[in-house]
Amino acid sequence: MLKAFKYRLFPTEAQMNAFEQHFGCSRFLYNWGLEQRIKAHTLKHKISCIDLINQLPKLKEQFPWLKEVNSQALQMPLRNLDNAFTSFFQKKSDFPKFKSKSRSKPKFQCPQHVKVDFEAKTISLVKIPEIKFALDRTFEGTIKTTTISKTPTGKYFVSVLVENGKELPSKPKINPEETIGLDLGLKDFCIDSNGNKTSNPKFLKASEKRLKHHQRKFSKKKKGSKNHSQQRLQVAKVHERIANQRKDFLHKTSTKLIRENQSICLEDLAVGNMLKNHCLSKAISDVSWSEFKRQLEYKAGWHGRNIITIGRFEPSSKLCSCCGTINKTLTLGDREWVCSSCKTEHDRDVNAAKNIKSFGIRLHLRELGQSINKASQRNLGCSTRTNEEKKPTRL
Repeated sequence: MLKAFKYRLFPTEAQMNAFEQHFGCSRFLYNWGLEQRIKAHTLKHKISCIDLINQLPKLKEQFPWLKEVNSQALQMPLRNLDNAFTSFFQKKSDFPKFKSKSRSKPKFQCPQHVKVDFEAKTISLVKIPEIKFALDRTFEGTIKTTTISKTPTGKYFVSVLVENGKELPSKPKINPEETIGLDLGLKDFCIDSNGNKTSNPKFLKASEKRLKHHQRKFSKKKKGSKNHSQQRLQVAKVHERIANQRKDFLHKTSTKLIRENQSICLEDLAVGNMLKNHCLSKAISDVSWSEFKRQLEYKAGWHGRNIITIGRFEPSSKLCSCCGTINKTLTLGDREWVCSSCKTEHDRDVNAAKNIKSFGIRLHLRELGQSINKASQRNLGCSTRTNEEKKPTRL
């Protein structure tokens, strides 16, 4: 099982200069490799990652300063570029872009010859030995890849990918009684099918006034001046504080849900399309649904839990979780509504979470080739729907 451990680094001035040299060389080789790939495509030639790596010795003769950094760290940008093209051809990401010194995150990778001394609290890389770091936890296993990165506020971090030799635990059979449906929202961050609600902390909104103050001051500074650089740091610190608060909240919430539940049913949200709504884009970006779902998925693998994702067009909010009647007149502003058939009073979000659980269990049973009758659905907390209502409905 692969696990990553991240630590804060405290390098000396000489080590900082070495880091900056590695950052620059990695960025240069990534841009050089991208340029070569574009030229080869224009000439209708095929060029692979290995072909680019084989050209490194000649490139070092042309640019002698490339010899001053770790030779394996020079290969990693070209391999990362190859992975970026693979994701692009699989339609998982956009076409690779050239890296910028001011806009791209500075980082480089070392795949081998990394030594970690927990007693001395130092980590040694090729050509950069004995870097002090803040030790908060130890690990055992084989080090695969080490990534050094720098934040906009000038802090250095190391991320160590470790193979600990353990196998992922097997996932148990889905038990409806130990399964919850999870509805993600803006008013409340998440609502489960048991009626528990987690409020949305809205970290960006809480710090928005302070952020605007520093951004206004930053816009008035002369570009390239010392005051411009100092004020840029103040803006970066506010953004970093918001990001750290959000990350801490997401990790605590996702870990709690994974530990307390055997299976979690989620809705497949088109976050990219939802961000096109200029009225809600800021709130949707602040809530970080995609990152929350990503954390749930990899933590579920670590702890042997099940994650079931239902289709995005299932009428989870408009469907009565008791009788299966669809309320076609329900609007986004209606937070509570009464079913016209069974007269049940529904909280919009709790009802949606119950339906998500129902759809998730039904999807799992369908994948197993099993069927479930209406009586069993009621016992399991699943809504019953007629054959006509089972057709996909886009709302």
